[in-house]
Amino acid sequence: MTKQITTIPCPICNESNHIKLLPFSCKDYTVSGEEYQIAECGNCQHRFTLNPPSEKNIGKYYKSDTYISHSNTQKGLINQLYHIVRKRALAKKQVIICSDTQKSKGTILDIGCGIGAFLGKMKESGWETFGLEPDADARALAEYLHGVVPQPPEALFSLPQNTFDAVSMWHVLEHVHRLDEYLSQIYKILKTEGVFFVAVPNFRSPDAENYQGFWAGYDVPRHLHHFCPESMHTLMQKHGFYIDKLRSMPYDAFYVSLLSEKYIHGKDRLLSGFYQGWRSFQQSSADVRVCSSILYIIRKK
Repeated sequence: MTKQITTIPCPICNESNHIKLLPFSCKDYTVSGEEYQIAECGNCQHRFTLNPPSEKNIGKYYKSDTYISHSNTQKGLINQLYHIVRKRALAKKQVIICSDTQKSKGTILDIGCGIGAFLGKMKESGWETFGLEPDADARALAEYLHGVVPQPPEALFSLPQNTFDAVSMWHVLEHVHRLDEYLSQIYKILKTEGVFFVAVPNFRSPDAENYQGFWAGYDVPRHLHHFCPESMHTLMQKHGFYIDKLRSMPYDAFYVSLLSEKYIHGKDRLLSGFYQGWRSFQQSSADVRVCSSILYIIRKK
């Protein structure tokens, strides 16, 4: 049974009368071992982490040699598998960008670009690339590994209007403290016919339902927000966007299930992880709205 609370407004719709706690808490398995509660808004269905670290203090929660988007680590079997899949995933992302923008070349901003692997791929194909990344070590790796030079996140607010054919956030929007400020600025810098690509975990997925508080997609406290199609629709409408289409991210069900199994049992369990990932993948193959992670293709109204 969920417990109703009324003191904290939803960060998306500002509703405070229908906020409930989830019946489980989530643990930070990556860095601190701390536990966090997650609340759900009964109005827009959005979920959010309660009492997360501030924007100023959250940096230390990314300082782990197993946090792959910042370190490029191949430590551990799961991260080794991630590297094997990533090359194919990057190629698919490039195809999606070109297909949905209907451009073979253009200008793209990747927010939260990590070590720059995606931007490196787009640069190779002739796109003019810009990146934003809060972690200084990851920015240095991006330049060293992929020849891209990301800027700190505050540079977003000095970018000129109507500049980009594409803006992407690959598993980044869930990390953003200032959602409204970011989305208002993204609207300004995106060209009229530009496309906003947002990939986020989906707590409506079968793997999320299966693992509950152990679901790696919650990734507290780094994930401040936990999206589903309903809450994403509300958020984008609020900022003058509309969701054009949803695309599946099929590999994520396997990666998340493997991590979730490790969280439960304290060690890699490949057979169980692949089995649960396959079940989730199969169930979502007929309905992208229950995919483990969803890529939202978003345009200006």
